[in-house]
Amino acid sequence: MKLAVVGATGMVGTVMLDVLKERKFQYDELLLVASKKSVGKLIDYCGEKYSLIDVETAIEKKPDIAIFSAGGNTSLKWAPKFAEIGTVVIDNSSAWRMDPSKKLIIPEINGDLISKKDKIIANPNCSTIQMLMALAPIHNKFGIKRVIVSTYQSITGTGVKAVRQLENEYNNIKGEMAYNYQIHQNAIPQCDDFLDNGYTKEEMKLSNETNKILDPDIKVSATAVRIPVMGGHSESVNLELNKSFDIGEITSLLTDTEGVTVKDDISNFEYPMPFYSKNQDEVFVGRIRKDFSQENSLNMWIVADNLRKGAATNAVQIAEKITKDFF
Repeated sequence: MKLAVVGATGMVGTVMLDVLKERKFQYDELLLVASKKSVGKLIDYCGEKYSLIDVETAIEKKPDIAIFSAGGNTSLKWAPKFAEIGTVVIDNSSAWRMDPSKKLIIPEINGDLISKKDKIIANPNCSTIQMLMALAPIHNKFGIKRVIVSTYQSITGTGVKAVRQLENEYNNIKGEMAYNYQIHQNAIPQCDDFLDNGYTKEEMKLSNETNKILDPDIKVSATAVRIPVMGGHSESVNLELNKSFDIGEITSLLTDTEGVTVKDDISNFEYPMPFYSKNQDEVFVGRIRKDFSQENSLNMWIVADNLRKGAATNAVQIAEKITKDFF
């Protein structure tokens, strides 16, 4: 097994390496790929020193699997070149997600769709992954008609530049801005660029990816907000179901779902928060309650580390399934 990590020095790439180590992913050779300005730099990893290589060199070495976390333009240009030589690409950008010829995979939900013919597999958006981890079992049993979701997203979803902006503002230092406004002590109701319909790309990802992964008939309306948090993304989700339900059934269903942890004891003030999710792979769900304003409806609060299950962990899980099934 020859494994390449493309974008190994980025925020998600660094977490990717942590996840590979923690989950003891088996490989015979590891290729760490970075931009040309970083080529030749040494990285200490798992007791060994690795020299960063460029993408052309990685292709020459013909890896079996390449996990991409280097941005959409890089993926559009280079993922097909890896695929041509037989490498299976797992891409963490938005480049291939809505391509009808590419699978969009959350292993616990639709991992069985992966076939040996798939050479480019898309990793869903971080907000979509954590939401659907909680919604999939509910949809399977009761059917989901409509979703209204508001996200409260960590600055780590933007990247290192945003982290530096928050740190600078906290310390009253002027520096480079990742956002149009200060993020310290603020909430910015914009994640990604605005589209002609008034929604942002991030908001439409939640709608489009839910339709592709779960069910094209589910109606999704999203509002995505950036908040000054480091630990993970939070989501307030309202669901309208096709069938009547009991809250106990919903809680039991989620408790039995792999990768989901129910944290919902309001008598002891226990509910999910980014504080708890940081560096964790689980999706945490709480504040599960009926919506008394609408028939067959409920509310829930979903939290997960966007760099882990929302990105790196999901990609590594796809790699694990590919390795188990086809190598």
